[in-house]
Amino acid sequence: MRLGALASAAVAVAAVGVAVQMSVRPAEAAAADPYSFKNVQIEGGGFVPGIIFNQSQANLVYARTDIGGAYRLDPSTNRWIPLLDWVGQDNWGYNGVVSIATDSVDPNKVYAAVGMYTNSWDPNNGAVLRSSDKGATWQATALPFKLGGNMPGRGMGERLAVDPNKNSILYLGTPSGNGLWRSTDSGVTWAKVTAFPNPGNYVQDPNDSNGYLTDNQGVVWVTFDKRTGSAGSATQTIYVGVADKQNTVYRSTDGGATWSRLAGQPTGYIAHKGVLDTTGGYLYLATSDTGGPYDGAKGDVWKYATATGTWTQISPVPSSSSDDYFGYSGLTIDRQHPNTIMVATQVSWWPDAIFWRSTDGGATWTRIWDWTSYPNRSFRYKMDASRSPWLSFGTNPQPPEVTPKLGWMNESLEIDPFNSNRFMYGTGATIYGSTDLTTWDSGGQITIKPMAPGLEETAVLDLISPPTGAPLISGLGDIGGFRHANLDAVPAQMFTAPVFTTTTSLDYAELNPSVIVRAGNFTDSDRPNDSHAAFSTDGGANWFQGTEPGGINEGGTIAANADGSRFLWAPKNSAVVYSVGFGNSWTQSSGIPQNAIVESDRVDPNTFYGYSGGTFYVSHNGGASFTAAATGLPTTAKFKAVAGATGEIWLAGADGGLLRSTNGGTSFAKLSTVSAAAAVGFGKAAPGRTNPAVFIVGQVDGKKGVFRSDDAGGTWLRVNDDQHQYGNIGDAITGDPRIFGRVYLGTNGRGIIYGDRTGPQPSYSTSPSASVSPSRSTSPSASASPSRSTSPSASASPSRSSSPSPSAPAGTCNVAYSIAGQWGGAFQAAVKITNNSSTAVNGWSLKWTYANGQVITQIWGGVYAQSGSSVTVTNADYTKTIAAGGGSVDFGFIASWNDTTNAKPAAFTLNGTACSVS
Repeated sequence: MRLGALASAAVAVAAVGVAVQMSVRPAEAAAADPYSFKNVQIEGGGFVPGIIFNQSQANLVYARTDIGGAYRLDPSTNRWIPLLDWVGQDNWGYNGVVSIATDSVDPNKVYAAVGMYTNSWDPNNGAVLRSSDKGATWQATALPFKLGGNMPGRGMGERLAVDPNKNSILYLGTPSGNGLWRSTDSGVTWAKVTAFPNPGNYVQDPNDSNGYLTDNQGVVWVTFDKRTGSAGSATQTIYVGVADKQNTVYRSTDGGATWSRLAGQPTGYIAHKGVLDTTGGYLYLATSDTGGPYDGAKGDVWKYATATGTWTQISPVPSSSSDDYFGYSGLTIDRQHPNTIMVATQVSWWPDAIFWRSTDGGATWTRIWDWTSYPNRSFRYKMDASRSPWLSFGTNPQPPEVTPKLGWMNESLEIDPFNSNRFMYGTGATIYGSTDLTTWDSGGQITIKPMAPGLEETAVLDLISPPTGAPLISGLGDIGGFRHANLDAVPAQMFTAPVFTTTTSLDYAELNPSVIVRAGNFTDSDRPNDSHAAFSTDGGANWFQGTEPGGINEGGTIAANADGSRFLWAPKNSAVVYSVGFGNSWTQSSGIPQNAIVESDRVDPNTFYGYSGGTFYVSHNGGASFTAAATGLPTTAKFKAVAGATGEIWLAGADGGLLRSTNGGTSFAKLSTVSAAAAVGFGKAAPGRTNPAVFIVGQVDGKKGVFRSDDAGGTWLRVNDDQHQYGNIGDAITGDPRIFGRVYLGTNGRGIIYGDRTGPQPSYSTSPSASVSPSRSTSPSASASPSRSTSPSASASPSRSSSPSPSAPAGTCNVAYSIAGQWGGAFQAAVKITNNSSTAVNGWSLKWTYANGQVITQIWGGVYAQSGSSVTVTNADYTKTIAAGGGSVDFGFIASWNDTTNAKPAAFTLNGTACSVS
């Protein structure tokens, strides 16, 4: 009901032209140790749905990703520069980039429409980001609805466009029935174009229980006809694409005042792209029978003469042909020679993608490869993947397939508007391109190479840094993982024998670190004889697999004991098992539930640990049987055991904080300095210290970030900064046992980050750490941070917080209530709660009463309930904790008012305690 109410509110507010303005507020900084950060080099690793060339400045190119932010190409180095690393944990969805628009009037200006999911997985609404320095800095305008950079249909577009004559005007096509939106002040404020008649109706699967496939994919591209305006005057003719198979193109000829369905247009398919040749006066469409990017079986290419209204089907393979088993998408014009156009299969998995090229406006086509005598093919290209050899995906295919492939999910294909020889295209794994494209026209072979240096888009699930051998081994989503012998060089090959699509868990034997084990996922029907566990005895250079028990479909977690003589495995939704040796046989463990997280003691080869649902489990007989040890722990957690210390375990308990055991899990003490921890790892001890450096992704003294402690948790230093937050982090973190201070950080879409200290070397006493005595944990919060998986089917909606903690002491809270803006019938307010007490607030409820009939319609940073004039706002998961001694949280909302009086509330209570008001 609440979701329905929010959707209705968004439509109602939009009709009056809401202007929701929000500044990007950097995270507060704790005591810091300066670091420099770099990516561990992989180059690519994910879907690139959009490549955008500026039409007036040469070599100004942007790329957007579905989970890894936005990039700008540095023409001096041909490396991509990440632009959204400042996005933090509270607004992680901004790394889902729905669309980018680069301003041809003022090339310094660039815009990005951001938001990860339109269902409950992303707790925040979308936003439009704007920059006046090519993405070096940004400002944000929050929207009253969600956007879906990682939703179905994300390859269509571009949804965001700048008027090429009057660049203060922008249009944004939106999903979820929200229609077409417009800004007339360079993206600062936005209002719905109420005259636009069709918000779209295409839904991939109306029965999807996760709400991921049920979204209306909406308004999907905007194209201006620059000829119908002049410098400083609004363009009059605008074309808009809609995800509606019967009504997929609309046009305005009066600057957006009125709109009509373009007469005579093709039906039965969705126009993924609409590209206008302003020289010849032709609008080209690439259509598909689905929104993509994974599916699509039929489609056509069309040419519309804007002067005469004539439509011509110019499909290289028409939809009526049995040879058309694909939709069309990637569509581009050579702006130097507008009769030269290219189009790509939206998705052609087998035997490969297909690109077509025409130099006569689509009258005739040549294709990048042709059949000769099956299974043989001739090629108008040669592939040079020496820069990223892992793009072979460890395969050795039989004809007609080759490796590496041209790609798949080819929604973006762009010829450089200033250089007819250069083109780029996005795939599900990287950016490819060529700099000798016109060789195609003379019958030669073009050379295609990866063009993704600097663009790192992997989702990281696990990391290990053994004390010998390669410094880092990674477990990744979609591309398995790597042995990183050189952090600054692209690895030659991903894990093979077997190849996992996704590696879910890694471990090494602490006392015999050349022994490494991994577990992961793949499509079982494709390889029914492969195991979901693999082993290496040479530090990850080579791998082999043993057997596995029946019924295993996913990797789960896996652990190697201290000397590498046995292994413990908790496959997903299967019994926990152990093996003596390298998986030749497995025996079921007793006393530990399915889906437990398993780890090993780093000293005692007979000891394994497990964790599930707030209970810690211990085995002292090599995993054969477990007994329950500590209970009442946070319901969701990750944990690691410390090298060189039998029975020392650190447990990152999400909102339950950071806990430590020194007695093998019999009991845990909660560190009072850490209020939340998503992951924990260890690195080399600081000079003069015997205890390892401890790294966490968490919250210390009310500040979120990446932290290091050199004194066993007594004090912490923030090692990242406001410009290096990397969105959704916390699945993986580890230090390096060989280099003090080095940290490896796993991100969900920005690859693997490693950081090294840049400040002076600290000096500590050689005596052991005298860390503060942490208070014993009572009943840690049961609320867990929401799971944010790259897999769309992974997690249900994040749970709301549990009941608030007892009242704060009287007079120790302050509420600042401000009205950020108001307009006809609606206003925006911001509320800041400050906790001046000496006790942190862990879960809160703020109440007040309105005097003038104000009614909240939408909120961010909290959850609201209103009965008449009485309002109650409780925390969202990510605003739950208010640190002691001046810590604060903020939330904001949109509400209606009577256009006459909008008095601020006179009194507030926090968890039943009256607060001062400012």
